[in-house]
Amino acid sequence: MEKQVRVRFAPSPTGYLHVGGLRTALYNFLFAKHHAGKFILRIEDTDQTRQVEGAVENLIETLKWSGVEYDEGPDRDGGFGPYIQSQRLELYRQHAKELIGFDKAYYCFCTSERLNEVRQQQMALKQSPSYDRHCRNLSFAEVERRVAAGERYVVRMKVPMDGEMTFEDVIRGKVTIAHKMLDDQVLIKSDGFPTYHLAVVVDDHLMGITHIIRGEEWLSSVPKHILLYQYFGWEVPVLVHLPLLLNPDKSKLSKRQGDIAVEDYRAKGYLKEAIVNFIAFLGWNPGDEREIFFLDQLTQEFSLERVGKSGAVFNVDKLNWLNQQHIKLKSNEELARLIKPYIQKEKWKNIEEQYLLKVIGLMKERLTFPQDFIEMSRYFFTDPESFDEAGFKKNWEPKSSERLKLLADRLEVVHEYSHVSIEAAVRQLSEELLIKPNKLIHPARLALSGRTIGPGLFEMMELLGKETVIRRLLYAANKFKTM
Repeated sequence: MEKQVRVRFAPSPTGYLHVGGLRTALYNFLFAKHHAGKFILRIEDTDQTRQVEGAVENLIETLKWSGVEYDEGPDRDGGFGPYIQSQRLELYRQHAKELIGFDKAYYCFCTSERLNEVRQQQMALKQSPSYDRHCRNLSFAEVERRVAAGERYVVRMKVPMDGEMTFEDVIRGKVTIAHKMLDDQVLIKSDGFPTYHLAVVVDDHLMGITHIIRGEEWLSSVPKHILLYQYFGWEVPVLVHLPLLLNPDKSKLSKRQGDIAVEDYRAKGYLKEAIVNFIAFLGWNPGDEREIFFLDQLTQEFSLERVGKSGAVFNVDKLNWLNQQHIKLKSNEELARLIKPYIQKEKWKNIEEQYLLKVIGLMKERLTFPQDFIEMSRYFFTDPESFDEAGFKKNWEPKSSERLKLLADRLEVVHEYSHVSIEAAVRQLSEELLIKPNKLIHPARLALSGRTIGPGLFEMMELLGKETVIRRLLYAANKFKTM
């Protein structure tokens, strides 16, 4: 019987969730769901010096907001907990002792001063800095004496001195690394906490992880981890290392280049659907021209075979375009829920729900972010306070005021006030005045909205209502009659 797929996302609580972290979580989630497996959240907090207060809560909240829901984690016990590494310390110490008993690890008493001195010497000789294995062959008696004397120590892994290791990665294919390239890695630090390398192997094994899907930056650590699997006699999970995320200039995506926290994009008004859609395509593609995907569609279609090797460029313009597309796909009611927090900051009063929904229906094709609605739609809720100067120079003629007054008179007697009857009135008046309809349409748009662009003028006039339209036309006609 085939094993149930079990994958994990294991971030360190060092701040907000990075977009690269969300991609790792998303790919794990999609793979698990596609194969009816389990997606686990594990918090790797063994480096106590780098912890940020509230980071775990933020990670959990951001994952839940994005829809990347885990099956097991700190607040969802699936029988493999605890899911926070600092609550599993005794497990790591026991396994380190086992390795010492197998002669696959050893106590190291070297001080940081000595290690620094060795490193400086190696660098002066143009050698790669690494531990010189000074304590590797200490006798059992000496180790016992020094431990009993209270000397500080770490536990290091014994890496073979010669030979090489070959392993298979789903994306990279066969990878071979010589053992001499590896350091005798620290497994237990002097404070009793494990390093990432020991903790990740122990946890992945004990939690039954079948596939390790993580960033390419961890590829160089794989040989150390495989050695640990071999030393313990455990099966190595399937390895999958995702391509790097790159800036448009092909440098590695980093904080120095701008916003990389999911929280930043969320605060700017990006929809979760757009962020998930965008991040899914940073390395994966469906094999055809489709670009708009929702989470359930991604779950159905996702496969590791369609994840590429080359770095994925983080293109904000593409993210903006996807945000526009997902806004268009939302119902007016859904968009209203997103827009209302921004409306509450304005002084618009007594907005009827149905009126708001109609305005959203007219404007949503033009929105990149929900908050764009405020500036772009302001004239639907309050008379324009300013008018596009360049627009006036281009579209307002000496006779525009007179024409708008005639249009106001014509609209006054329209019985069934609708965009159809408004358009008919505009076109009939333009024929009578022997002018093109645009000679009425452009000045009317400026008078009603203060802008030169917007939704269809006749639909806009219908929604504003006859009384408002006539009042604004006459106001602008009088205000700008000398232009």
